[in-house]
Amino acid sequence: MDRIEAMSVFVAVADAKGFAPAARRLKLSPSAVTRLVAALEEHLGVRLLQRTTRSVNLTDAGARFLERARRIAADVAEAEDAAQAERTVPTGRFSLAAPSVFGRLHVAPIMCAYLAKYPSVVGELLLGDRMANLVEEGIDAAVRIGTLEDSSLVARNIGATRRVVVAAPKYLARHKKPRTPEELSRHEVIQFTSLCPTPEWRFTRGAREYRVALSPKYVTNSADAAIGHAELGGGVTMVLAYQVAEAVRHERLAVLLSDFEPPPLPIQIVYPTSRLLSAKVRAFVDLVASTSPFSFVDL
Repeated sequence: MDRIEAMSVFVAVADAKGFAPAARRLKLSPSAVTRLVAALEEHLGVRLLQRTTRSVNLTDAGARFLERARRIAADVAEAEDAAQAERTVPTGRFSLAAPSVFGRLHVAPIMCAYLAKYPSVVGELLLGDRMANLVEEGIDAAVRIGTLEDSSLVARNIGATRRVVVAAPKYLARHKKPRTPEELSRHEVIQFTSLCPTPEWRFTRGAREYRVALSPKYVTNSADAAIGHAELGGGVTMVLAYQVAEAVRHERLAVLLSDFEPPPLPIQIVYPTSRLLSAKVRAFVDLVASTSPFSFVDL
C-alpha cells in the first residue's frame, strides 16, 4: 500500500462525504477507493470512517487523523513543488468560479486575456450565484463578493462594490423620490433575492441601523431581471453597484438613499489553504491585481 496515496484518498472521501463522489473527483473506481481506505484503516488498526447505506461519517479517530493527513499532503505537495521550481510557466487546467453577472461583465474578459498570455492553460469559467465548494468540486479559485466566512480559504482583496438602491427616472416622475429608508414602504419594490434573501432591506447612517420590512411587487433571483424591470419603470430595487454602473452612467437608472448605504462589500479572489498557490493561480491573481482593480464605489 502506498500510504501517501491512501491518505490522499481518505482526505478526498472525507471532503466529498462519500466514496463514489471521491472516486469521481480522483478519477478512480469506487472499489479502488474503498480498498485504499480499508488498507489504511487496517494499517493503522483503527476505523477512520463510519459507513452506512446513506452516509459516510468520520469517527473520532478519523477526525483527528484527517487534520494530520491534510498537513502531510500539503508537505508532500510543497516538496514536489520545490523539486519542480523551474517549472514556473502556468500549464494545465485552470478552473475559476465567479458570480453570474460579475463574471460575465468583468471576469470573462480577464480570462480571455489570461488564456491568450498562457496558451498552455486550458481555462474553465463557472458562472453562478451559489457558493461552490472549491475542494469538493475541484475548482482552483473563485471570485467572491462579500465577507469571507469560510476560514479554510485564503483571500486576496481585488476591489469593492456598494449596495445601491436604484430606480428609473420614468418611475421617479410618477412617484415621490424617497428621502429616508422608511419611505420605501410606499414604493413598488423589486426584490433581488440573491442579494436580499428576505424582504427586509438594511441601511446605516452613522451609528444607526435601519431595517425596513417591505412587500415586494416583483421577486426574482436574477440581477438582470430585477435591473431590467427597474429600467422599464417597474419600481425600486437594491443591487450591487457594478451591476448597474452602465445604466447609472447613461442615466437609465438613478441612485437613491446613498447617504444610508451600508459599507461597501469586498471583492476577493479565494483559493483553498490546503493547496499551494500554483503558478496558474498566481498568474491569474497577479493579472487581475495589475490590470483590473475592481472598484465600484464611485458611480
